[in-house]
Amino acid sequence: MNWENNVRRVVPYQAGEQPQSGKVIKLNTNECPYPPSPRVEAVLHQFDYDVLRKYPDPDVSALTGALAKRHGLSREQVFVGVGSDDVLAMAFLTFFNSGKPILFPDITYSFYDVWADLYRIPYKCQPLDKDFLLVKEDYLKENGGIVIANPNAPTGIMTDVSDLEEIIRANPGSVVIIDEAYVDFGGESCVPLIQKYDNLLVVQTFSKSRAMAGMRIGYAMGSRRLIRYLQDVKFSFNSYTMNATAIAAGVASVEDEEYFREITDKVIATREYTKEALQKLGFTVTDSRTNFVFAAHRSIPAKKIFEALRAQEIYVRYWEKPRIDNYMRISIGTRREMDETIRFLESRLGELEREQS
Repeated sequence: MNWENNVRRVVPYQAGEQPQSGKVIKLNTNECPYPPSPRVEAVLHQFDYDVLRKYPDPDVSALTGALAKRHGLSREQVFVGVGSDDVLAMAFLTFFNSGKPILFPDITYSFYDVWADLYRIPYKCQPLDKDFLLVKEDYLKENGGIVIANPNAPTGIMTDVSDLEEIIRANPGSVVIIDEAYVDFGGESCVPLIQKYDNLLVVQTFSKSRAMAGMRIGYAMGSRRLIRYLQDVKFSFNSYTMNATAIAAGVASVEDEEYFREITDKVIATREYTKEALQKLGFTVTDSRTNFVFAAHRSIPAKKIFEALRAQEIYVRYWEKPRIDNYMRISIGTRREMDETIRFLESRLGELEREQS
């Protein structure tokens, strides 16, 4: 027998390109264009490295406590992991075991179907409407769980919390996960609903609005029962998932609310400027509430624009997938980076348009 017959085979998630040159404009992975809080730098500079010879606190008490305080929850309602991907994967493994299909949109974060395949969880993708809006009625039927990114990626569009509450309320027998990776850029959080619904799990991350993608910190919030089940699975898998430096840096970031507001406000302002500038150049842009825009040109295929940008070492994200193969997702960089990107598009779009005619 060939041992490969017993291998679990999945099609892996494809992350955005990570160019190594420092001279590029990198607008393809939704990273924050600004550094983390100065308090993070201070904590790491003064870090007691003798701590590293010991295992970290498996309960991550300092960080869960800081997050609980910020969100008005108890520490027992917060679960921390190595990025929100780790948290979401653990939630799939923990809560989606009924044998019934889980539901999520057909256009959304493309890791959801990867986890479902990895853990052998049946799933059904529910189509967004022609304007890329969630159709809430599609989630008011029998299911084994629900996952909704809000605001959604890659469209950037936010679903009203009132619609999400209707979905949560209608599914008391399923865990509903609301993935709020981008909520800090103008979205409305479902965290206040946690006290009303014990089947709601809200997931957030430090990678976007806290400028700490390289530190890998994500967290979930929910009822004490949900979090206890997550902890049980985590401790059956790996008790020490968070390292000591990440815990210390995470606490420092959470405690600097002023800096957090400052950089998210800057990203929002630059996003609105970018949306307006792209529209003047003939792009259709969704009403993004994230740190990226989702744009399609009126006459030039997205792939051509993507390739022209890449040749100029401006990296954006493009997928050759049904329904979105004429759109690009453009992360919001600094105002200087976005100005340079807009200037390049101004100089090249006319030539690309002539090539189409």
